[in-house]
Amino acid sequence: MKRGVFRRRRHDMPGLNTAALPDLIFTVLFFFMIVTHMRDVNPQVRYQVPQGTELQKLTHKSAVSYIYIGRVKGAPVDSFYIQLNDKLATIGDIKSYVEQERAQMSSDDQPRMTVSIKADRDVPYGIISGVKQALQESFALKINYSASKK
Repeated sequence: MKRGVFRRRRHDMPGLNTAALPDLIFTVLFFFMIVTHMRDVNPQVRYQVPQGTELQKLTHKSAVSYIYIGRVKGAPVDSFYIQLNDKLATIGDIKSYVEQERAQMSSDDQPRMTVSIKADRDVPYGIISGVKQALQESFALKINYSASKK
């Protein structure tokens, strides 16, 4: 047999099949749309949460309402403000806020309603005490204080 009778053929690379690519892209898009949590409230007050050692995560986040207490940009350094949803408020507004939040919840979440206070670490205790008193008057007795891990 002669050498060279068998010639090597040139093999072309087959093209990449992109038919399933749109399905993959939409699947990933739907995944991120379902998993992503959109923020409902934009905090207008600046706060640095205190650090803690005995922290627990909140369960039933649909039953949690937030109260922000901190400084507003451009305001005096020693003044602190309370934010309920997207507006600045006073301690007197807390009772109507709790009633409004409770009315918006489902009947299953109403008994589990928790108010989470996100307060600056330098807020005087008198303000925190006033907020707690207003929550007690509106029968919001489950209170959570937000903190970061030490």
